[in-house]
Amino acid sequence: MSPTVFRQGAFRFFFFSREEPRMHVHVAHTDGEAKFWLEPEIALAMNQGLSQKQLAEALALIQTHHGEISHAWNIHFSR
Repeated sequence: MSPTVFRQGAFRFFFFSREEPRMHVHVAHTDGEAKFWLEPEIALAMNQGLSQKQLAEALALIQTHHGEISHAWNIHFSR
């Protein structure tokens, strides 16, 4: 199961339900996928195919929606 937190433009931000416990979010795009840690600070964990421009756009969206993503994580994983 991979619940979508939100979509914006060509990006989909989501979680995998059965993955590591450290708070993070996956970002899917038609060109590839990335994973960002959300704690202790927002940082790129993995990138497969996204350009630096796409990563910067995804990072900006994560920063803008950090509260929403964290809230969705806590609800989904019952923290």
